Amino acid sequence: MPARIARFLGRDLPQDRLFVVAGPCVIESEALALETAERLQETCARLGIALVYKSSYRKANRSDVESYTGPGPEEGLRILSRVREASGLPILTDVHETGEVARAAAVADVLQIPAFLCRQTALLQEAAARARAVNVKKGQFLAPEDMERALEKLRAVRSDGEFWTTERGTSFGYRDLVVDMRGIETMRRFSGTVVFDVTHSLQHPGAGGERRFARPLARAALAAGADGLFLETHPDPDRARSDPKTQLPLAEVPDLLEEMRDWKRLAAEQVTRGRM
Repeated sequence: MPARIARFLGRDLPQDRLFVVAGPCVIESEALALETAERLQETCARLGIALVYKSSYRKANRSDVESYTGPGPEEGLRILSRVREASGLPILTDVHETGEVARAAAVADVLQIPAFLCRQTALLQEAAARARAVNVKKGQFLAPEDMERALEKLRAVRSDGEFWTTERGTSFGYRDLVVDMRGIETMRRFSGTVVFDVTHSLQHPGAGGERRFARPLARAALAAGADGLFLETHPDPDRARSDPKTQLPLAEVPDLLEEMRDWKRLAAEQVTRGRM
């Protein structure tokens, strides 16, 4: 784990420690948010994994006009604040417009810039100015090298800011994504922290997705040098109000994270030996 992440999380964490950003895709209720946070926290504490809790209070890019978009900022940020109070976990949530940033930054430790908005200069710089940390999802339409420009926009506001980049797959024809693991190594050259988004990389945009590929893609990303994993999880994904085909069953997450913890340690050993 990079030293900057360890300092951000406020703990003395070794290089081989995995950190995970996890939670439901969208806030559905306070009860569900608290349940998932508690169960994820118990799992990560047992496994020695650093956890950042995530969930969106608004989904601004749903395919269907009738789709659930979340409780909105007032109720959503209240629920995220409640999760933070109950768990003590750092919180990540998305922002889509500059007018949302200040309010969200008062609750969330990490503001996330969605992939489709990763080139929006005003949004990036407002987040950089106000948030403790900013996570920028790589657009499905961008080469990994192009993400350096997004980071330059952030660093123009705060040269010493805590900024992450996240790989989430690249458009591959219609309604498919492919993950080029070379992108993780490319972004490591200019980004202090690179995260792999496991579940969004499973999507067939506009047509569901295939969660059966979560484990092999997560293994490959850690082997390629990803610092952490991003994943969305739900107690009953098939009944989730967003991304039911790609969110991971909460009951299966402990086994997955135990394996990924070991993969991260193995990757760190190879770095120590000068093999990566």
